[in-house]
Amino acid sequence: MKRKYVLLFVGFLFAINVFFWKEVFVLAQSNNLEVYFLNVGQGDSAFIKTTENHQIIIDGGPTSVALEKIAKIIPFWDKTIDLVILTHPEKDHMQGLMDILKRYKADYILVSGVLKDSEDYKEWQKILERQKDKGTNVISVKAGDRVILGNALIKILYPLQDFSEVKTNKSTNESCVVSGLFFGKNSFLFTGDISAKNEAEIIGVSRTAITADVLKVAHHGSKYSTSEKFLENFAPRLAVISVGKNSYGHPTQETLQRLEKFGIQILRTDEDGDIKFASDGTNVNIIK
Repeated sequence: MKRKYVLLFVGFLFAINVFFWKEVFVLAQSNNLEVYFLNVGQGDSAFIKTTENHQIIIDGGPTSVALEKIAKIIPFWDKTIDLVILTHPEKDHMQGLMDILKRYKADYILVSGVLKDSEDYKEWQKILERQKDKGTNVISVKAGDRVILGNALIKILYPLQDFSEVKTNKSTNESCVVSGLFFGKNSFLFTGDISAKNEAEIIGVSRTAITADVLKVAHHGSKYSTSEKFLENFAPRLAVISVGKNSYGHPTQETLQRLEKFGIQILRTDEDGDIKFASDGTNVNIIK
């Protein structure tokens, strides 16, 4: 008899526990889209959470720092990322993603498709194969491709051509995946490490004006990116420079001056740490 009551009591506690976690999950829903630009040193990494709790990672920085930060944002029981985007296979964008994909399974991984002759890239390919074995879809993208994420939309703006299986021993910056995240009236632009030449190509093929409330400044603030023409076309209100200690002089005074000329508020991961934005579809706010 005692065993029966014990089992009933345990069952009652289990039911309460399930209900409790269900309520926590429901309460955790948000009307805001959240975008984090993570302080990963001299590299790029962004984490996005939509109102429907889709989780997106764009680049992973040069070390495992992004993994540590993302693990504090994502619930501990969740081991799946909906979408991963690698802008280009260079260590300061790719290394951290490899660490992330060793712990999390991605539903979709978007890449430029360009092949890099390096030991880091060979390791990346092995990780992609392991992800594919788990059912992950790895897709080479180009301008015009779209990803619908509930009320949010990601548009691929670059590269203009299909670089799938194209080999290069040079910098892969010229084949970066550039994407725009659109939610209601708000938009975010992720530019990887493109140059002013690539920026001009993006503007040249745009049939309609594209604006961005928040611009992730290309190539950590290099003077060869973020042209005046580009800033004039996209008219961002806020600019994020993902940068750390480096020997390149990033961000350069030329780029900072161009941003200031257009009255754009500048945020820097090396000075501001992790930078978080929340969008309700009408307004974008910086979350302290």
